[in-house]
Amino acid sequence: MSIIVDQDTRLVVAGLTGREGSFHGLRNREQGTEVVAGVTPGKGGQDVEGIPVFDTVAEAVSETGANTSMILVPPPFAAGAMDEAIDAGIGTVIAITEGVPVMDMLDTYWKARDAGVRLIGPNCPGVLSPGKANVGIIPAEFFEAGPIGVVSKSGTLTYQIGNELGQAGAGNSSIVGIGGDPVVGSDFVDVLALFEDDPETEMVVMVGEIGGDAEERAAEYIAENLSKPVVAYIAGFTAPPGKQMGHAGAIISGSSGTAQAKKDALEAKGIRVGKSPTETATIAVEVLGG
Repeated sequence: MSIIVDQDTRLVVAGLTGREGSFHGLRNREQGTEVVAGVTPGKGGQDVEGIPVFDTVAEAVSETGANTSMILVPPPFAAGAMDEAIDAGIGTVIAITEGVPVMDMLDTYWKARDAGVRLIGPNCPGVLSPGKANVGIIPAEFFEAGPIGVVSKSGTLTYQIGNELGQAGAGNSSIVGIGGDPVVGSDFVDVLALFEDDPETEMVVMVGEIGGDAEERAAEYIAENLSKPVVAYIAGFTAPPGKQMGHAGAIISGSSGTAQAKKDALEAKGIRVGKSPTETATIAVEVLGG
């Protein structure tokens, strides 16, 4: 098994006719994902290298049986595209778009929750299950299939951890980038629960960063609910307080949300925290082998 995306994923790309949508949609197809449709209002009837384009998600679902949507449209329209996918009966929505207004996302967050839709992102690299499906912008060539699940706020650190694990001889069941915005559809706890139920995942690497309290809440959840080992890495030990670093959610105030506070919370629950991506991968392989 894997989580969120797999060989049964039938992907519709919102924004397939745009530059980013076509580039990543076609790359996802090359990497084994069944990309069945694109959606761009006013361009229904066209196609992108054989992938049919529809005016609405509802049409795409009706004609192709799409069950997953990737959102690659400009920020002002991204929440609306997510809402449209939810209304059309899509079960998994993965929003890559960065810069989605927070107030828009609040409404969409609750809309997805109320509908029982799995929403990943926005401002995330997507989800990859090596050898099965890739929905997003994760460079699949860095990853091999294996028993380690990865969940991360950061895109580039996800790629680095995956590469380090691969060089250490360990593969991944699924890699999930949850995004670093203040409001995201799924947090660490949501994804950790999926990994706990996945028989192919034997352990999890969690990549956090400064800002918010998602890592602290994850530490509590892991201690109470996970039977599988978790190794963590926290980015941002040298970040100055009060400055936004990278993601919109990566800002600290006083001692709240600091890398050290997150590291302390995780270690207090028995979770080993690496000092670098390389050390984190080394610890993960050691724990897996032990």
